[in-house]
Amino acid sequence: MSEEMQWKRRDWIKQVGALGAAASAGGWASWAQAAAPLTVGFIYVGAKDDYGYNQAHAEAAAVVKTWPGIKVVEEENVPETTAVQKTMQGMIVQDGAKLLFPTSFGYFDPHVLAMAGKFPDIRFAHCGGLWTEGKHPKNVGSFFGYIDEAQYLNGVIAGHMSKSKKIGFVAAKPIPQVLRNINAFTLGAQSVHPDITCSVIFTGDWSMPVKEAEATNSLADQGVDVFTMHVDGPKVIVETAAKRGKFVCGYHASQAKLAPQAYLTGAEWNWVTPYKQIVEAAKNGQPHPNFVRGGLKEGFVKSSPYGGMVPEAARKQAESIRAAMMKGTFDIFKGELKDNTGKVVIPKGTVHKQTDVALEGMNYLVAGVIGKV
Repeated sequence: MSEEMQWKRRDWIKQVGALGAAASAGGWASWAQAAAPLTVGFIYVGAKDDYGYNQAHAEAAAVVKTWPGIKVVEEENVPETTAVQKTMQGMIVQDGAKLLFPTSFGYFDPHVLAMAGKFPDIRFAHCGGLWTEGKHPKNVGSFFGYIDEAQYLNGVIAGHMSKSKKIGFVAAKPIPQVLRNINAFTLGAQSVHPDITCSVIFTGDWSMPVKEAEATNSLADQGVDVFTMHVDGPKVIVETAAKRGKFVCGYHASQAKLAPQAYLTGAEWNWVTPYKQIVEAAKNGQPHPNFVRGGLKEGFVKSSPYGGMVPEAARKQAESIRAAMMKGTFDIFKGELKDNTGKVVIPKGTVHKQTDVALEGMNYLVAGVIGKV
């Protein structure tokens, strides 16, 4: 036997010995399980390249793919119907997924809850839903970011840049997360000019390109000169506002390259942060995180770089507020605060911290917002 063959034989014996040790410690099955990657599924309601909500999740999922011991499966354009239940079941049964990220708001009830009951050993991490102790199963969790912090900063910049003192917001649905963003954007602008108004148009769904263009043009016709939005794909609104010669603050991801002369800044997600916490818990066999939240300080959200047209005074004010937010010394929602019907919604002396669950049930528009819930 040659010396080379002897070395190969010794290596083979070492490997068999190592496998035998693993088998005796926990059985062949446990060794195989330890060696197998954790399969994680991501489900998107729209296209992965929508310059918006779905793209922000897909960009973070692309980072997850690079982590050792992780296999990622994805499906895009899955509607908020029983179709998503079929997608989740397919990922579990066919792909062997042990952790699912159904990313759209409407997936939670009844679809995620139905699948969680059917597959109690699978972890479900839903984006935006409100997981409640004692009401929802332990294999379900919700994660979200306090992106209203970044929308408040958008508002500060908008307040500085608006000449008409009329800013605009194109939104999909009047759910709490959307209302929270509209109110934060308005309050940020009012910190610059207390008499500024924010006109809101709800399109009715997350992706309605024709209605989004119509809403943007309608608001521009009314004198709105700075826009932001809460729809899945901001592309149409950004491009339409730019064509009308208006400024825009982006949302979800950066849309700066779509309209570099109009893009002031933007509120962006950094989904890698909560993904990491949830994936690591699954990989290490730790309890499933049921309620995960964070803002600028925790690295869940961020702002797009400022456009060249944003003056130093605007940047300075925004950065001063950002620093206070990072320290936990700045509160967006505090009393006395009235809604746009004149009703006091937060009494004088009351402060709602970002972690206050009351904010997740927001059902009003603040004074200065032109629109109805």
